[in-house]
Amino acid sequence: MNIYVLEMAKRMSARGVQVDVFTRYHDPRDPQIVSVASGARLIHLPAGPHTLDKTDLYELLPHFASQMRRFCVNNRLNYDIISTHYWLSGIVGMRLASEWGVPHTTSFHTMAEMKRRGRAEEQEVAQRDYSEIEVARAANSIVVWSQHEKDAVVNYCGIDDSKVRVIPPGVDLSRFRPMSKSQSREHLGYGEQKNILFVGRLEPLKGLDILLKAVASLEDPSSVVLSVVGGDENSQEKARLQTLATRMKMTQSVRFVGSVDQDELPYHYNAADVCVLPSYYESFGLAALEASACGRPVVASDVGGLPTIVDSGKSGYLVPPNNSDEMAERLCELLYNDLLRCQMGDAAREHAESFSWERSTDSLLASYRELAPASTVTSSPAAGG
Repeated sequence: MNIYVLEMAKRMSARGVQVDVFTRYHDPRDPQIVSVASGARLIHLPAGPHTLDKTDLYELLPHFASQMRRFCVNNRLNYDIISTHYWLSGIVGMRLASEWGVPHTTSFHTMAEMKRRGRAEEQEVAQRDYSEIEVARAANSIVVWSQHEKDAVVNYCGIDDSKVRVIPPGVDLSRFRPMSKSQSREHLGYGEQKNILFVGRLEPLKGLDILLKAVASLEDPSSVVLSVVGGDENSQEKARLQTLATRMKMTQSVRFVGSVDQDELPYHYNAADVCVLPSYYESFGLAALEASACGRPVVASDVGGLPTIVDSGKSGYLVPPNNSDEMAERLCELLYNDLLRCQMGDAAREHAESFSWERSTDSLLASYRELAPASTVTSSPAAGG
């Protein structure tokens, strides 16, 4: 979501749209205003402690909205449209749009009910379900990333499908591109073992436990390394996964890389033989698109928006969710068949080339202008989640 907001802000500003992105202070050393690009700013507002669990954010929304009002009044700011991301920001945007008399467009990126349908154990704060429905019904427009997400939002929230737009995100095709596997591995200090890659947050919904079981069931797990990129170094989920790997006697086969810079990420994709998204639910799956753009086949759960990216049997494989046995079978096919892996990697890159940030920006800007036809859209505050 952060990548999406950043890319949209930069590209909107390049088209002459003034964009302000409002978010909470997370680090006291951050300046209040950060220039993202010419015409695009990131604005930090104080609202509660800098370090805070996301379950505590709901109670701070009135304070955040008040700080946003104050900042706009003090700086004499007026906006043509409010665009929000995630349900917490959606609540703030819904209220301010009503007060200011401007259109409100929102993107949920994921919804509590969809997460529970993927994994029944998912826990959310009590206010999230009814808040998401309220925001969806009040918004002038909802932007989703796939047809699956559109159907889910329309059916769950009971809204007219005409106000839901499917506008997939893009991928930076110049950054995420095929590069030498050997040079990428040398850059990262990797050996000659087969390399399976996971990129994403470390949380139960991402299904890394399924992937661990799949790797453990391979004929020779010692010949394979699973590289896990992303996540908080000290998270509970990382500790849980490390314990699981120890029980499976896989500590030598799993490499927890942690978070990496965007400039380093293409090396990880290109060092991999295959990228895996074992999610219980995924509204889209940007990591699958980035891997595809790097010419790497993807094995992913057949959930959410992942079928939009993975052309099963051509650019990778879709497998039933929570099925480590079939995942292991597909991994074997790709890991030990160089020709198949190369053919699927080429098809993955070709498919990824149909997704670009420029196309996403054009579509999003067109939808904004439909919401604010009385003026050319010149400014758009995007409240981060």
